Amino acid sequence: MSSPHCVIGIDTGGTYTDAIALDRSSGRVLAGVKTPTTPHDPARAIARSLENVLLASGLDPQKVELVTVSTTLATNALVEDKGAEVGLFVIGHDKRLRIPAADMRFIPGGHKARGVESEPLGMDFLIQGIAAMKGHVDAYAVCAMLAFEDPTHELVAAKAIELMDPRPVFCSHQASTRPGMEERAATAVLNARLLPVMQDFLRSIALSMQRLGLSCPVRIVRGDCQSMDLQDAVRNSSATVASGPAATALFGVHAAKGETALVVDVGGTTTDITLIKDGLPVVREEGMTIGSWRTHVRAVEMYTVGIGGDSLARVENGGLSLGPARVVPLSQIHLHLDGAALETMTRPEDWLGADLCAQCVQLAPGTEPKDDRVLRWLAEHGPATPVRLRQELGLAESSLEKTIARLQAAKQVITCGFTPTDALHVLGRLRLGDARPAMDGARVLAALLRLAPEAFCEHVLEKAHATIAATILTALGNREVGPALARFFNHSGPNELLDITVRVRPRIIGIGAAAPFLLPAVAARLGTDAIFPEHYEVGNALGAALMDTITKE
Repeated sequence: MSSPHCVIGIDTGGTYTDAIALDRSSGRVLAGVKTPTTPHDPARAIARSLENVLLASGLDPQKVELVTVSTTLATNALVEDKGAEVGLFVIGHDKRLRIPAADMRFIPGGHKARGVESEPLGMDFLIQGIAAMKGHVDAYAVCAMLAFEDPTHELVAAKAIELMDPRPVFCSHQASTRPGMEERAATAVLNARLLPVMQDFLRSIALSMQRLGLSCPVRIVRGDCQSMDLQDAVRNSSATVASGPAATALFGVHAAKGETALVVDVGGTTTDITLIKDGLPVVREEGMTIGSWRTHVRAVEMYTVGIGGDSLARVENGGLSLGPARVVPLSQIHLHLDGAALETMTRPEDWLGADLCAQCVQLAPGTEPKDDRVLRWLAEHGPATPVRLRQELGLAESSLEKTIARLQAAKQVITCGFTPTDALHVLGRLRLGDARPAMDGARVLAALLRLAPEAFCEHVLEKAHATIAATILTALGNREVGPALARFFNHSGPNELLDITVRVRPRIIGIGAAAPFLLPAVAARLGTDAIFPEHYEVGNALGAALMDTITKE
């Protein structure tokens, strides 16, 4: 029996990279796999996912018609401050712009309405600026006044840069056709900044596909639920910033079947919420805000809260806090460490709560300390809390946090702690790991609050439910009635004059392996239902695989 023609959908999350093999003719899912994400090299996890899904489905690579990828690469690059150092030329606008470019120069020129030149392009100023930036920046961005009506000055500036410094150049008219100088400049800088990161990523995917015998086209999911080929992804990288939430929305469209619904993706690090209205994703046409940058990047309307299955639970000042930090759950340590390291790491009573700390840093197996102070200290002394590392190494808290984040991304250290995943193991609701270290951790933290371990675990889950529910209420409240009235929705104490009860009308569509363990209680709080359609565990990958089918309907 010959293999059906199919599409492979891939979604890279913070914890897992999911892959789906979908038979296009019947709509049948042939296989779905989850592969641990490799944050320091996302393309490596994609290569493993492709290999695993081909094996699981038994597909002949030559029968695969398309690979569609939803990626968090652009988002992670911005969060981790990766990418090119960008020099920005602003033409015909001399007001201050709050854009984090490495260098910024204001040049005479630009256009008025109907493409009338405001003044000639200041070539002398431009050439001086290029000479000053050369050797100090990795890429250039150009934004001219009203370039979306007449891009001549941007094109001339780009050609001058090309002749003087053969570095990548991105012009604002390539990504924006609307007014708003700051938004267009920010969009141009984002694209220039992400250019080398995206080039390396897509080159790695192409090599992996070649090795596996896959010769089909590859398309990347854009934040507005459309797709683009690899060349467009390089030229317009900023369009992929909301790629993950777009795949969430596409799965929601498939599952909602014409209804209005909330799609809630519970990951390891965050919970992402998107809205499906009358069976269609809601897209922000005016452009999304990325951190402090207002841009013209079209994207689905989305809301994110720093709560997931791997969020760190802390007991501080007699109270419980949850997230936004992500750690390896105690119940999952055996998946990350060998036997010797496991023995030193799974005694939470030795460190949990010490120095008012709820997490422990461990050298990852096989890591060579080399010249890094933190790695050398861990190699010599063993696991330690961040507080002890600060004391021993004399590092500032912010400096150590950045160092640990960098070492985590490179898989050189592992940071563990108690999480909602551990609470589910202690309560017997989840059996994906080893419940014994989770129970040890629950005992230590529960004692700090004078609770039984089981009651403490219920408290952790209740905190997660309340935070996700509050985010949904705030998002919908701000959207429908404005922030003033929305504040009443989450007011925990009684009000002397008003008693407001709110029910969410749309159903919740859950995505992610942890969703069934958290979202039913969230839905009950909101007076609605939660459903978990088939293949919800790899829903974003299915959304990516279905993208062309959904967008053509």
